[in-house]
Amino acid sequence: MLDALLYVVLFILAVFLIVLILIQRGKGGGLAGAFGGMGGQSAFGTKAGDLFTRITIGVVAVWIVVCLVAVKYFGTSSTVSKDQLGGAEGQPKKTTSAPLSPTKPAPEKK
Repeated sequence: MLDALLYVVLFILAVFLIVLILIQRGKGGGLAGAFGGMGGQSAFGTKAGDLFTRITIGVVAVWIVVCLVAVKYFGTSSTVSKDQLGGAEGQPKKTTSAPLSPTKPAPEKK
């Protein structure tokens, strides 16, 4: 349940961050300029650039925190057990097998 919630939150934050960055005015005028606007922030007021910058920084900070929580949560559940790795050191387990018997070469046909 928590893993599905983390996936949904990360997806929503990522999409919101992409849209927020595309709205901002850059060197080329931003995405709002493509729709006939004078610039990315002109439709939202003169101080919208500062507001969008602050919102972007906040969303990025939240996204990083959620990513760290997801890594911590998903990193603890491992599908490989310590027994399969050969112990706590993580060294592969040495297996012993019976010695191989030498094979006789096939008889030559004349």
